[in-house]
Amino acid sequence: MSGKRIAVLLSGGVDSAVVVHELARRGLHPDCFYIKIGPEEQEEWDCSSEEDMEMATAVAHKYGCRLEVVDCHREYWDQVTKYTMDKVRAGLTPNPDVMCNRLIKFGAFHEKRGHDYDLIATGHYAQTEIIDGCKWLTTSPDPVKDQTDFLAQIYGWQLQKAIFPIGHYAKDEVRHIAEREHLVNARRKDSQGICFLGKIDYTEYIKRYVGEQPGSVIELETGKLIGEHHGHWFYTIGQRKGLGFGGGPWFIVKKDVANNILYVSHGYDPATAYKQHFPIHGFHSINGVMPGERITFKIRHTPDFHPATLEPMGEGAFIVHSSERIHGVAPGQFCVVYDEQHHRCYGSAEITV
Repeated sequence: MSGKRIAVLLSGGVDSAVVVHELARRGLHPDCFYIKIGPEEQEEWDCSSEEDMEMATAVAHKYGCRLEVVDCHREYWDQVTKYTMDKVRAGLTPNPDVMCNRLIKFGAFHEKRGHDYDLIATGHYAQTEIIDGCKWLTTSPDPVKDQTDFLAQIYGWQLQKAIFPIGHYAKDEVRHIAEREHLVNARRKDSQGICFLGKIDYTEYIKRYVGEQPGSVIELETGKLIGEHHGHWFYTIGQRKGLGFGGGPWFIVKKDVANNILYVSHGYDPATAYKQHFPIHGFHSINGVMPGERITFKIRHTPDFHPATLEPMGEGAFIVHSSERIHGVAPGQFCVVYDEQHHRCYGSAEITV
């Protein structure tokens, strides 16, 4: 990396702070950038906070790096928030953080400032490797923190510029480095949920942009009316917590989007909450290499990789045949595909209705 211009996306959190340290200890002198995002101008809905900026400023100053704020506020609203709202209106389960990496961190930022740099460094728990002459996105040794699933929609050209200087560490090692180096945010808690929401509840966020529409809640097995909901877009397949329907526990197992009906099954672990075979479409290969028949996959951010086979259906569509039943398979979710050793990440595709 010597001689290359490096941009670090500095968030104010401990991970990106240790990225700056890791580069500095190699004798590198990156420029730091704080990306300002959020869906509206109202301050309470804005991702940028005074504390984030204070932390980022302190870290950049400690290592003698220049810090610049890059406003991607409008791009986030036009692209990521639109994607999220379009999906929830259609009854699907979106992942805004996945699209933020593709469209904002490695997208809008690149258009505004990143094009001046050879490499863009982030605090993701992921790695890259050259295998048979091809650059691959590969998993972190910390399965709990591995974030390749959040990066599985980036483009090949974005991967070419991406570096993840802490990707070979476990989280506790990063904390240890931060404390050893007396970084100001060494003990700062990790952010939770969608990055720009801050203290705003995700349900309130959807309510503001999509509104409410009362509909029926029906038991799938009996056709019995269980109650009423305020809009199918507030719920996701496999959800159990926070439903508020009497006589539970209930699981959301199906949606009738056209008629705004939620179907539920009773019990703590009903069979209808699981699927073993499901279709995916629009497969996005990060580096242009398509997966083989035997794979591992995940459909949410967990440490678990599930073994499966892929049945090609043509034009980027597949049937996933999992070796085990999977809980909460929801249309619109990304199915992230890895090799059999869950090491190389091929990319991801949306689960089909």
